[in-house]
Amino acid sequence: MRAKDIMTRDPSCLRREDTARTAAQVMRDKDCGVVPIVDDARRVVGIITDRDLAIRGIAAGKSPDTRLSELMTSNVHCCSADDDLRDVERKMAELQVRRICIVDAGGRCMGIISQADIARAARDNEVSEQEVALIVEQISEPALRARPKAGGGVSPEAAARI
Repeated sequence: MRAKDIMTRDPSCLRREDTARTAAQVMRDKDCGVVPIVDDARRVVGIITDRDLAIRGIAAGKSPDTRLSELMTSNVHCCSADDDLRDVERKMAELQVRRICIVDAGGRCMGIISQADIARAARDNEVSEQEVALIVEQISEPALRARPKAGGGVSPEAAARI
């Protein structure tokens, strides 16, 4: 099975200059917790999650009009639509991310795969329940770098992985 077989196609994308408010509205309207950030050619340059909005935005005292360039994770790892699903699962587990962008050869956003997509594939008997359990466990495994910093805050790097 390939990434393109289970990915959520054509996700809503935003740009660096869009605001936290716009991202929150897209997440509300599309019932999602992540939005890829793209350039004019639709190449993935970042990602914003609901957790980024909460931790890097609200908890840091930022305005709803804060540009996404200040809140997004710009070090984004992606997979190809033709990647084997097992490789996508491995990458998600290795990076400890719950969602991963799927891009074409030019780096343009084509879709997203989430833990939920993998779980749905298991429900449809395309992925074993054991694989789903393993990927959830590996993604959720606490990492030293994900621990809160002194003072109780979570590092931006850790927040982006969650």
